[in-house]
Parts: sequence; structure tokens; C-alpha cells
Amino acid sequence: MNESPTIAIITTCPDAKSAHVVADTLVKQNLAACVNIITGVTSVYRWQNQIEHSTEQLLLIKTVKANYTAVEQCILKVHPYELPEVISVPIDKGYAAYLSWIRENSRMAPETRDTTQ
Repeated sequence: MNESPTIAIITTCPDAKSAHVVADTLVKQNLAACVNIITGVTSVYRWQNQIEHSTEQLLLIKTVKANYTAVEQCILKVHPYELPEVISVPIDKGYAAYLSWIRENSRMAPETRDTTQ
């Protein structure tokens, strides 16, 4: 298969402004075809030995596996958190035309692609 498999990358942001900065940056740089921003997500987690409850914005980033490292680095550059969530989930199946659209709209310069994936 010559085409890079599609993936979804998940991250959260503390507010709409930072969520839009991350989403806009990824799409403008062709690192992602689409970013869904889901508002009002409640996260419960342990941070610095305390249980925290936060309302966050969940970002669902659709891209190709070859872009993972560049997406991660971009998120780390523009994200306000000290330790942002960045996880990748493979998209094993989906509507073929939509998956093709993700691949076509997640094109980045070949020299910046992660070829170890």
C-alpha cells in the first residue's frame, strides 16, 4: 500500500482560544485534514499529587500516520500545557472517499515526513 494509513490524534486544550490556535495551525500547515473541537469535556486526572477536575476542549485531529511526529511537535510548540495529551488512534476502517480526502488534505513536505512509521 503506497498511501499512508489514516489516524486520529487526540489532545485537549484548556479553552476555545488555545484549541483554535492548535487546530488552525495544524490545518494551515497541511499536517491535518480536519480538526474537530468538542467543547465542554470534563477531565478528571491526577496532577502534582492532586486530583484535578477541568473543563477542556477535546480536539480530534484527522491526518495520516506519516505526519504523527510533525503533528506532535507542532502541538508541543503551540500548546499552553506543560504536559499536553497527544495520543494517536489508528483508523482501521471508514468511508473510502472520506479516508482518501484525509490523505489528500494531510500532505506535508516530503522532507518533514516521518519515514520510520
